[in-house]
Formats: sequence, C-alpha cells, structure tokens
Amino acid sequence: MTLATSADDRRYVLTLGCPDSTGIVARISTFLAEVGGSIVEAAYHADQDSGWFFTRQAVRASSIPSGIEELREKFSVVAKDLGPETEWRLADTGRRKRVVLLVSKEAHCLHDLLGRVAAGELEADVCAVIGNHRGLEPVARRHGIDYHYVSFPKDPAERGPAFEQVRKLVDAHDPHAVVLARFMQILPPELCNHWAGRAINIHHSFLPSFIGARPYHQAFTRGVKLIGATCHYVTPDLDEGPIIEQDVIRVSHNDSVSDMVRQGRDVEKIVLSRGLRWHLEDRVLVHGSKTVVFS
Repeated sequence: MTLATSADDRRYVLTLGCPDSTGIVARISTFLAEVGGSIVEAAYHADQDSGWFFTRQAVRASSIPSGIEELREKFSVVAKDLGPETEWRLADTGRRKRVVLLVSKEAHCLHDLLGRVAAGELEADVCAVIGNHRGLEPVARRHGIDYHYVSFPKDPAERGPAFEQVRKLVDAHDPHAVVLARFMQILPPELCNHWAGRAINIHHSFLPSFIGARPYHQAFTRGVKLIGATCHYVTPDLDEGPIIEQDVIRVSHNDSVSDMVRQGRDVEKIVLSRGLRWHLEDRVLVHGSKTVVFS
C-alpha cells in the first residue's frame, strides 16, 4: 500500500499497542463500525513474552462522516478504557509525510531514495538534504531539493556546534523521518533522544554482527559467507536501536573487500527504502528494543 494519491485511496490509519487482554479486537472493531468506518486493512499481533498487543487498522477516510480530529477525540475514550499504558496514533494518509536526509560522501542511498520519490514509488516530501561534505550537493539540486553543507571538525569532541546546526536545519521542517543515508556520523545522545522514533539509520551489516565502522572489512577478516544491511531506529546505544528491516546476500572466498562493498550497496538501498516506506506508512510499532512491522 502506498500513500494516498486520490480521495478514494485516502485512509485513516490507527496504530495501537497496549497490555494484552480479552476483547481488545472486539472493542476496536465495534468502535469503527459505530462511526461508520469501512476497514480496508487490519493486522494484529499478541506478543506472549511481553504480554503486549499490537494492531494496525486502516479505514477508508470517505466512510467517516466526521474529520480526523473528531475521530481522535472519540477514540481517546476507547484508548482510555483499554488501560493507562495504551499507546496509539491516528494518521491521515492524505497528508504527505516530510523527510530530511543526512548524507556524507556515499551517494548510492541518496540516489536511490530521491529516484524513488521522483518516480512516485515513495510518496513523501524530501524537504532538505544535509551533508558534511559538498560532493552530493549537485545530486540534491538536480532534484530541486535544498542542500545544506555543515562542516564537521576532525576532533569528535569539537563537533557539538556542528550537530546543533544540523538540529536547527532539521527541526525547521518538523520532519516525520530523519534519515541517516550513510551519514557516517554518530549522533550525540541528546540528538538521538530529541529525534527518538524518527531518526532512521542504514547500517552496512547484518546487526548485531559487525557494529561500528568498516563492517565490510570486519566481515572480510572473519571470512563470512553472508553480508547484509540493517535499517534501524537511532538510539544513544550505537547500532543497537530497534530494527525495522534487514536483508542479506551471499559472498564467497573469491570476493574482496571492494567486491563486498559493491554488492552490499545494493542491499543497503533496498533495506533502507523498505524501512523508510514502512515507517512513513505507520507500519512499524516500537516496544522496548523490538519492533512489530505490519508489512
């Protein structure tokens, strides 16, 4: 399912997580029926280990006589009945999501995401591209997107002002997603917390293997037969945020590090685009260190 492009395709998407108990599905379904909601998608998951219930429901917006704000107000009563720990959100697919991309020198993820947006495969507004090098500025400009260059000192201890500048540039757009498209900078904890649930990273390994820098070199040294990529939310713990999507490809003893890098780029692009799409479509529910993805 893509984001709505016409009135008939417009959806109101409800995502909810709460302690599991009997009757949750019936309570939500009854509410949606009472307000006239025509359900076009419904997914559920009950996690036995955590005792947590998750759901994502999409209803045809045209079937709801009231607007989304009134619908939120009415559903808040249902959410309250389900318990004080209930976490929920109601989104309108008729409102395009905003995205800001953070980049460095590697161009493949930027090319891929901007190409998908231009082709209508990823329906979102890329508000800005921010980079710590100037090399990718022409790529953004060709797509009519503002590019902001922020200089980062070599000494990590002196990068505070640079990150503050990035924060101001990003926050000016109030984006639904801040994508580290091979940004290659470790966000400070305060920025991770500030963008919690919105900052998405692509790591070029199949986590939790080979965290940190130069994972392809680590993989080559270990002689692995599979390499992969991981799309995950950014947290203060390096490369340990909740995982949204992963994939792998097979390599052999004949492959050099450069071969692995070249092949890995293809996986990175696919994994990042999938993860971003699912995030923008409200298909990812986070609970603790794990995610439930209704893909």
